[in-house]
Amino acid sequence: MNSLNRAQIIGNLTRDPELRQTTGGQSVCSFGVATNRRWKDSAGELREEVEFHNIVCWGKTAEFVSQYIKKGNRIFVEGRLQTRNWEDEAGVKHYRTEIIAFDIMNLAPRENNGNSGTDDVKQPAKPVDDEAKVEDLPF
Repeated sequence: MNSLNRAQIIGNLTRDPELRQTTGGQSVCSFGVATNRRWKDSAGELREEVEFHNIVCWGKTAEFVSQYIKKGNRIFVEGRLQTRNWEDEAGVKHYRTEIIAFDIMNLAPRENNGNSGTDDVKQPAKPVDDEAKVEDLPF
């Protein structure tokens, strides 16, 4: 029996994407996304909680993100969770959980997406058209 490891988030970039190349020449991009949740507590006070997510994407998706998505943009990310670990120079073990993204949609309005207005370039990561709204997403 197979397991399911899938994450879907909608949030805002906390920093500009960082595009790098592996020694084998493959593109890899990392960035952060903040999501928030609002609710009323038992006293009726409005509360808010923010979560910060580390995102990594590869190949054409990484190139799309580095070209079209900037800090502050609202995006949809779909991927899988992965936790990696490493040991620093002092021998302390560190853990980092990331979403390895396979689908990213830029939900920012056209004038805010870092593009000069020429959207004739084919974008490999299925960007949302201008008429789509977050509330129209099927989940």
